[in-house]
Amino acid sequence: MAEQEEGRARSAATIVAGLVGLFLVVAGLWAFLAPRPFFDALAVFEPYNAHFIRDIGAFQIGLGAVLLLALRLEDALTVALGGVGAGALFHAAAHVIDRDLGGTPATDIPFFGVMAVVLLAAAFTRRRA
Repeated sequence: MAEQEEGRARSAATIVAGLVGLFLVVAGLWAFLAPRPFFDALAVFEPYNAHFIRDIGAFQIGLGAVLLLALRLEDALTVALGGVGAGALFHAAAHVIDRDLGGTPATDIPFFGVMAVVLLAAAFTRRRA
């Protein structure tokens, strides 16, 4: 009986991780790729700021990636590095896209880009080891 309950709990957790992970990635891509429609439909917290909406999308993508990677990989550190790396990659891209909106592109873009590359390289290296 305990094994059946444990199996159901694992199945439920797997379903939740898959559905929420997929939802976060899709919503994150929507926010990242179409910030104004995302804002108008779901995130009406004035004032509108395209860069902050893209950042929200990047972080949602990273969170969703963590959940989806956890369904495929058993190593927690690889999952964390890969998911955070995915979010960091989109965050760096947001700074490239929005470089004319403010911030300090001369330092932000290289910093966030290097962070993304290092995180993803660490995930791939650990996965292959």
